[in-house]
Amino acid sequence: MQNDRLEQDIAELPAQPITALKDLWLSYFNEPAPKFNKVTLVNKLAYRMQELAYGGLSSDTRNLLRDLADGRKPTPKRKHRERLAIGTRLIRIHNGVEHRVTVLAKGYEYNGRVYRTLSGVAKGITGTVWNGYIFFGLKKGDAPKVVS
Repeated sequence: MQNDRLEQDIAELPAQPITALKDLWLSYFNEPAPKFNKVTLVNKLAYRMQELAYGGLSSDTRNLLRDLADGRKPTPKRKHRERLAIGTRLIRIHNGVEHRVTVLAKGYEYNGRVYRTLSGVAKGITGTVWNGYIFFGLKKGDAPKVVS
């Protein structure tokens, strides 16, 4: 397995002579090794090997680190909401009328119309602005009637 081989290669790094580590550095970074001590060379090589095998940091993480390094306070991201399964039907009774909404791959279907958000559906039902997750009881312990 590739993972086993990679782990073995990384585990063997500390036993390598400094000249071998500098040769590895050249092969992984395409430039001569900086004047690091052996421990730093091993750590940076191990990271690079894993980065190439498994992928590096996401662009969001790189941007966050850049902001922190530049002394900027990062802006909070919207919390990821758990996505409802496609085909799930939400039922809400409003003003004595039962309203059924079907979850689609991209949006929500209500009365033959596709809405981008649950908030759009809620506004379509009530005529006023609502948080769709609250309107359909999907926030903080509210139990909506869900039919799959």
